[in-house]
Amino acid sequence: MLHEKPARGSTPQPDHIMISLNGDAKTCMAVTWRTSTAVTDGYVLCREDGTDEYKKHIAETEVFESDIDISNIFWAKLNGLKPGTKYYYTCGNDTYRSEEYFFTTQPESIEKFKFLVVSDQQKGDPFETPDYSYFNTLIKDFLKKHPDTAFILTAGDNTDCGQHEQQWNGAFLGWKGIAEYVPIMFTEGNHDTRGFKDYRTGTGRYYSEPAEFFCKQLKGSYPYNGPEGWKTENYTFDYANAHFTVLGVNGPEDVNAWLVNDLKNSKADWNIGTYHFPVCYTGSDCQNYDCYPVMTEGMEMLDLLFSGHEHSFGRSFPRKNEELFEQPSKGMINYIMGNSNQNPPGTRSLSKVWHSAFYPMEDRTSMVAVAEVEGKKLTITAELEDGRIADRCVIDKERDVIEPYALAPYFNRTRMMYKGADLGLCQYQTTCEEHDGVWFGCLSVLFSYFGGFVQKTENQVYLEGYGHWARFTQDSDIAETDRGEVKLEKAVYRNAERKNQLYIPMNAVEIFDMRWAYAKRNNFILVEHESEDKPITVQP
Repeated sequence: MLHEKPARGSTPQPDHIMISLNGDAKTCMAVTWRTSTAVTDGYVLCREDGTDEYKKHIAETEVFESDIDISNIFWAKLNGLKPGTKYYYTCGNDTYRSEEYFFTTQPESIEKFKFLVVSDQQKGDPFETPDYSYFNTLIKDFLKKHPDTAFILTAGDNTDCGQHEQQWNGAFLGWKGIAEYVPIMFTEGNHDTRGFKDYRTGTGRYYSEPAEFFCKQLKGSYPYNGPEGWKTENYTFDYANAHFTVLGVNGPEDVNAWLVNDLKNSKADWNIGTYHFPVCYTGSDCQNYDCYPVMTEGMEMLDLLFSGHEHSFGRSFPRKNEELFEQPSKGMINYIMGNSNQNPPGTRSLSKVWHSAFYPMEDRTSMVAVAEVEGKKLTITAELEDGRIADRCVIDKERDVIEPYALAPYFNRTRMMYKGADLGLCQYQTTCEEHDGVWFGCLSVLFSYFGGFVQKTENQVYLEGYGHWARFTQDSDIAETDRGEVKLEKAVYRNAERKNQLYIPMNAVEIFDMRWAYAKRNNFILVEHESEDKPITVQP
């Protein structure tokens, strides 16, 4: 039994007040708030601007027992509203009520609308009372510049450790004075599912599946239309001519099946998604196994996917089946948001072959994206806190172009890319070759590039990396490995025209738990590994 309330604990007075889109944006708005368990009933009083007549909307209630508190969460759906109309509302019960706030519903006929995108605003300090005051000021400043913002979309990591309520208490304070007026549409990030058995010492780290605290606090805030077992973490909503699909980080197989079905049924001009982990990541040591290949089918049905996670910025060329294009009709654009709360990524950002725009964001700054949909044209501006523009692009579906213009790369010799990065000088004279439908590469160059161990002896090359080893022999299609003999697609050969190196069938990378693909349009081979470790050989 909890006897003392923690810092920022629940009280009878409503707090954590937030509006969100849960239903037809023209006629419905959801209101969420928290109280102590001493308050068991709640409702919203809502009136149309210019009138004194209030309508009562009864709230649903559920108990939220966290690691530090027990509280009640209330959700009221305000149905029967008029399109394009300003409303004033309060929430609470007969004794404890909030002050009056306001919002405006989506107009019936709308030619354009604007929304903001933020990501990775998490803060962990101070321990008991995480400080989101800077983020609060940042967003309020952007709203002053963009008062016509219809809603704010996050790309995940709204908290530093979402399985600890002191984190959510800080995060909701960061939205105070904002979330009461502008709908907030949260995307779950890995930090929002993270917890520690001992939070103070940071020991016993775990990730909650489903994201318990995320779901319990937001269950009635968003459409309950996600895949079975993963609702609230995943949901869809519509605004004007755009369909938004918000994806959580858990259950990717189930989520992909749901996503494919959802997008098959979408008739919207724009299909926009959010998913915390990037497909076209910027980190030199990162990976996209969280989404590819298991979610490839669904994600590549989207026009645009907002991501976060890496705290640095990148915008990809339209991408499909590993190939890169210029026209938006040819693939999905991955828009990787930089962080929105002065959380630099460290020294790991790197422009990759799939990026048409990039900024490492290793300085202590913050980014907010302003997205404006006007018919079949979408303009996105990624702006830093000091007003500098990291990127401004226009995706024009009618003309099937993206401006500023950028050409997806094409190489006249087949290059190898590791985690999206060109091996550069390492492979200048050792590019890949294809013989009788089988691709070969100088894998000794690849392993040298990422820090693996390479040993060359007469007619043999020994490779070691990511916990596995293999020995390849000239004119043999059998590799000796730590897991026994492995038959290759074809025999290893010596390439006299490529620095006299041994060329090995590309499927050999699977020995090291890597995957590879050939992008025909761009003429490169992409190699991926799910580990984010940095394998560097030991210096004796």
